[in-house]
Amino acid sequence: MSKRLQNKVAIISGASQGIGQEIAKNFAKEGAKLCLISRREEALQKLSLELTLQLNLQTSDVMIIALDVTDKEACDKAARACMAHFGRVDILVNNAGIYRSKPFMEHGIDDFKQLMDVNVYGAVHMAQACFEFLQKSPAARIINMASTAGKWGSKNQSAYNTSKHALIGLTRCLALEFGAYAITVNAICPGFVQTAMLEDLKATASQSAGLSQDEFYRSTLARIPLGRVMKPQEISSMALYLASEESSGMTGQSIHVDGGMVFS
Repeated sequence: MSKRLQNKVAIISGASQGIGQEIAKNFAKEGAKLCLISRREEALQKLSLELTLQLNLQTSDVMIIALDVTDKEACDKAARACMAHFGRVDILVNNAGIYRSKPFMEHGIDDFKQLMDVNVYGAVHMAQACFEFLQKSPAARIINMASTAGKWGSKNQSAYNTSKHALIGLTRCLALEFGAYAITVNAICPGFVQTAMLEDLKATASQSAGLSQDEFYRSTLARIPLGRVMKPQEISSMALYLASEESSGMTGQSIHVDGGMVFS
């Protein structure tokens, strides 16, 4: 039985931890060759070693590049390096992202700018850098990691929500433009996921809301029909589906994996 991503090449940003790390592991298990991107080179090296040892991969099947996605030139160089190393690029996962929680009147314009620079312009840089190479793939995929925050409003998250709304809008526009090249573009909208970012959210958002972390967490769970936060593996499973042939008829979609928090 062939693996779902056999011999495909995937570039994954924000790959050193959390959801990005789980996507890398899932894709590797399904036969993909990986170009892993993050600012944290040491963590990338650790993940690369783990993948090669546990999955019996060749060291040449995983390349790592330490960069900041806000640096367009670095993104361009990374895409070219991936193409030079593997000879193809089939999948781009724009997973790099940052979070910030403050009341709107405490947000400076720099807060908005930093969140837009990473969460939106980082995806723009990587999509533009990879487009030339994705065109050559018979089944190219772009997967943007958005959020339920891109589908609704919430207190104390104006900059973050704005960036994720923009990323969903970008997804729809790229789907229209890239469809002519057989490149599908979709977004995943996680809700609360058990990652380091959730722990940061509990600390900062609870403070912004004037609640203890336990009170904030209980109120969070009360908003989720399934009554629990999501696992990183559940998000990576959706990413695998969107990267595979099974999703060939889907583009321009923003798909919730959130335990039922948002229905629209």
